[in-house]
Amino acid sequence: MVTIYHNPRCSKSRQTLALLQENGIEPRIVRYLETPPDAATLKSLLAALGMRPRDLIRTGEEEYKRLNLADKSLDDDRLIEAMASHPRLIQRPIVINGKQAALGRPPEAVLDIL
Repeated sequence: MVTIYHNPRCSKSRQTLALLQENGIEPRIVRYLETPPDAATLKSLLAALGMRPRDLIRTGEEEYKRLNLADKSLDDDRLIEAMASHPRLIQRPIVINGKQAALGRPPEAVLDIL
């Protein structure tokens, strides 16, 4: 089962979903702004992506500035907590296929895990 962490207002997320559908895949759609992943889920996603929390944070969001997340002394757990509490901080879309995951930036990047 393929899953996409999706924000329908994001063009890259819409393009990635369309690309999956064009390839005959109807993924399970998680609208992560409405049902944010908890810290354990984020840790699992990060492991599958092969990323550190700082790599998955959207630095242009107002919450990033307000929470002072640019502070390099913040540990991974603090960054994960921030993303779990403020899901707008999470880069999107994330596509999961089994134990593999890819960030749909660009959308074609997800084709490697299908």
